Amino acid sequence: MAKKQKKYKIKTYKAAAKRFKVTGSGKVMRTKGGKSHLRRRKSARVKRQLSEMQPVTSAEAKRVKRLAPYLAKYKQNPPA
Repeated sequence: MAKKQKKYKIKTYKAAAKRFKVTGSGKVMRTKGGKSHLRRRKSARVKRQLSEMQPVTSAEAKRVKRLAPYLAKYKQNPPA
């Protein structure tokens, strides 16, 4: 009788998991920087653009998926 091989889980880099989200189609998205302070002098248009998420380039997306392997698997579902 053969012994059962144990499957190991990969640890997620929590910093990467907090910074990136995966869309339904599988694209890795990131938020923009420059939102923490000095917002009063920025125009409404700039502040509105800062709230949008940006797609990550393909090379960087590969790195993010390696750092956070379960990012797409345990995606937050919106309330129905």
